[in-house]
Amino acid sequence: MKPIPNDEDRLWEQHFFREEPDAEFTLEVMRKLDGMSMVSAEDGDPFTKKASKSHWMRRTGIAVAAVLILVGGAWFAFDHTAKSKPTVNAVNQRLPDIPVPIEVRSDYLTDDYKRLKPLDLVINPNIQIVDQGYTLKIRDVLVDRSQLIIIIEQSNPEGSTIPVVYLDAGRIHVTDENGNSVASMTVDTRLSSRKYQRFVFQLNDDIPDHVFVRGELSYLKIPDHYNIDTGKITASNTTVDWSFQFNIDMTKAKLMAVEAPMNNTYTTPEGLKLDMTQLVRTPNGTRLDMNVSLDDQLRAKVGEDWAEDMDIMYHIEIPETNEYRIFNESRPNARQAKFRFRDMSRLSENNDGQMKLSETWDPAYVTVDAKKIRFVLDGFTIPVREEKSVEVDLEKMRKDAEIYTYVLQFEQYGDEILFSDFNYKPVWESYDKNYSLVLEGRGTFLNASNDDRWVAVDSEGKEYPVQVIGFPDQPNNNGEYVADNLKMVIRGFYKEDGTKFTLKRTVVNREYRDVDWKVDLPSYTSLPWQK
Repeated sequence: MKPIPNDEDRLWEQHFFREEPDAEFTLEVMRKLDGMSMVSAEDGDPFTKKASKSHWMRRTGIAVAAVLILVGGAWFAFDHTAKSKPTVNAVNQRLPDIPVPIEVRSDYLTDDYKRLKPLDLVINPNIQIVDQGYTLKIRDVLVDRSQLIIIIEQSNPEGSTIPVVYLDAGRIHVTDENGNSVASMTVDTRLSSRKYQRFVFQLNDDIPDHVFVRGELSYLKIPDHYNIDTGKITASNTTVDWSFQFNIDMTKAKLMAVEAPMNNTYTTPEGLKLDMTQLVRTPNGTRLDMNVSLDDQLRAKVGEDWAEDMDIMYHIEIPETNEYRIFNESRPNARQAKFRFRDMSRLSENNDGQMKLSETWDPAYVTVDAKKIRFVLDGFTIPVREEKSVEVDLEKMRKDAEIYTYVLQFEQYGDEILFSDFNYKPVWESYDKNYSLVLEGRGTFLNASNDDRWVAVDSEGKEYPVQVIGFPDQPNNNGEYVADNLKMVIRGFYKEDGTKFTLKRTVVNREYRDVDWKVDLPSYTSLPWQK
């Protein structure tokens, strides 16, 4: 099971918002904090481990400095490491000083707006629909050759914003005039507002001059209301008619882009194949497209959903600006691409098992107009089915502990766990009054715990889910995740269930770094939006 994130720190995210700082101020702060690695509020929640697998630093001094600086609105670049890698210079192109709508600012899209508005790439379809008192508004759509960002506001009959309404996102379509799909929903890894919702669509390679956005929204899932006085739960789901359609002229967006085909292929020793197909530069980011597939040997080790859980680790080098950006890793100074897209529709076609993967980098972190950009593969992670088990005897564990320190050891692929104690505790999010078994100890891991699967099996073959608590968000300088206070909750295993069972890890989120691949990405002669 996946470790529980630190919910307490998640409260920080609502306090962070920034406007783009003055370039000279940013560089001056960088000089004063040379050697520190910082994070930006818009890069994601800087204090929690996201489901997208981002990991953030927690060193006390740097975290405090991050809070002070972020509140002031500054942006920082990163050091790769303190010892051996070059320092990153701040890439801080001055953005135009123009007014930004509140819904854009509140949804952390200020920089995107300032890049696209002067190019007439922000449209306002003026959609406002009221049905049964529930209101839907669409005021801003940010457009470029690569993505559409749609900002949606919704309110209840009392006029209050209702950020907890879950829209049926699958009923929003981006098509050509004949109804053929020309875009797919993608992931924006940055913070999102509690007041507004944004939907991001990545456009296909062939884009018509006019695209149509059609919404068939009807079902609203509103969280049930619990009355503390009566103890009753009231269902709040409702049905409304929020149908809409508007069209977008894409001719200017298509002109404001540079596309370059690529044909660079590499297969790792473990059997992961990467095939770069295209680089797209737009005013709002640089997008790298590639196909990903597995050879038969690696494919046999993973599950059917390998494409959802696989991740590549890489860094970007730009010598002319001394940029060194780490992506999709667990190190404190690693980032996620701004937009991440996975097209798994071709996984079953002709048994080739290919997935299309797109990574779009924010211009604040990878300079759009850099002539020389080098992609360097650092490794990849993928959950593999590799079962390892250890026999647990609680009675022996308790007796031995009375004489000497008892240690139950589990080892696999360089991961080591030492269990030294156990007790029975309530599971905090469960209404079960019984106390589940909790194994306690410490662990050192070379593989991140994301997507690991643990299970406990008693003597009669009954399985119990296992939840890992206390796994660290980031590795140490040696690349090890050290958990000094590790707990494994054996859910539903009570005192009356006996003292012996088998603890198994059935899926390991393996981290492979035996790679050697560098690619110089295509350059350009001119960028149309700079003319």
